[in-house]
Amino acid sequence: MKVLRTGILLILLSVLLVLVGGALGGRGGMQIALLIAVLMNGVSYFFSDKIALKSSGAQPVTREQLPRLYQVMERLAAKSNIPVPKLYVVPDMAPNAFATGRNPNHASVAVTQGLLQIMNDDELEGVIAHELSHVRNYDILTSSIAATIAGAITYLAQMGRWAMIFGGYGGNRDDDRGGGGLSALLMIFLAPFAALLLQLFLSRTREYAADKTGARMVGQPYGLISALEKLGAYNRRIPTSAISPSTSSLCIVKPMFGGGTLASLFSTHPPLEDRIAALRQMVNTPLR
Repeated sequence: MKVLRTGILLILLSVLLVLVGGALGGRGGMQIALLIAVLMNGVSYFFSDKIALKSSGAQPVTREQLPRLYQVMERLAAKSNIPVPKLYVVPDMAPNAFATGRNPNHASVAVTQGLLQIMNDDELEGVIAHELSHVRNYDILTSSIAATIAGAITYLAQMGRWAMIFGGYGGNRDDDRGGGGLSALLMIFLAPFAALLLQLFLSRTREYAADKTGARMVGQPYGLISALEKLGAYNRRIPTSAISPSTSSLCIVKPMFGGGTLASLFSTHPPLEDRIAALRQMVNTPLR
């Protein structure tokens, strides 16, 4: 059911992209938008992990450098029956972590220096289990594709707005009749918002699922609950110095970039209080 729902959301995003192209450029615009979707999904599939790691300044680490991190990762990867991801450290005192990669055989997990300093062993285990859950469920690939399509929709809409400003929009359209111009205007202004809502719904759903799967992987939710409480407290005080907004959706908690209620409403992450409450409900539920 989760796979079906995810597939439907990605299809809706792709259809929305094509509709925006059609509204801006007719049949030719639809073909161009479809080509953009295919190309951008290809880039996401092969290069999204490299982009995320490079943009955050993540550095690869060896077992000799961080034996504690490797021990936790190797133990949990064995329990999950997936290869051990490549491990990276981000030079950032704001505690956080993210996973990236198109599949378990090409996965990487990055943690910040701040996270390693404040987490005890149980909390670190909870964080790593959460990230490995994303890897095992192919969440990173799905989220990257969704973000790429949403970005393409926004880009096309911006092109349409600039064309309107400079008077180049709609001048030679043969099909601009019967409300076609109004439809195009609605697409230009509403499509990016619709794409954002679909992307946020997909991202939030997968964060809850990764929390739950991670707790089951460890055998109890307490370590992850404590880790999320610490991450929430520290990230309200320490702004990130390395993780970019484009990578923030991959993180276990949203990094601090500023913002208030509106920023929380349109966040890629569910409220931490809700995530912790969902994990607490698992305490009296048998974990498999």
